[in-house]
Amino acid sequence: MKTKRAVEDEFTPGARLVEASLRRIIGYQLAQAAIVTSQIFGREVAEAHELRPVEFTVLTLVDENPGVSARALAGALGVTPPNIAMWLDRLESRGLVERERSHTDRRAQHIRVTAKGATLARKAGRAVLAGEEATLSSLSHAERAMLAELLHKVALCRQRD
Repeated sequence: MKTKRAVEDEFTPGARLVEASLRRIIGYQLAQAAIVTSQIFGREVAEAHELRPVEFTVLTLVDENPGVSARALAGALGVTPPNIAMWLDRLESRGLVERERSHTDRRAQHIRVTAKGATLARKAGRAVLAGEEATLSSLSHAERAMLAELLHKVALCRQRD
């Protein structure tokens, strides 16, 4: 006999539709989980700190990789150099990052966060982690760590250019 929780787990959360055929499809489960994490990000970072997810990601990557190139950022995020340039322009116009021409290759730029950008990246990072911890409280700390590690392994399967 199934418990009430087991029966509830057989349906989609929003419309209570049966999803048995989709349960083992990782892409479907990732998409469903993304709904939850997007809501957390929206509440904790987008509204509170006026950062879009990609802006937060770029800002955090630059904070953790001082002097990174736009080409490396584009490769890390799987976007084109013109797209990363647009995001860097937005962050630079807000005083969050700065670009410096390379002394060895005049075509290249090194990107660094400003003090304001570093503060915002770290504050937003703490906020989203706290929001995830609160919202995902049905998962233990170990389960959240395992989930993050497994998702990282999935991301590592991405083809390199």
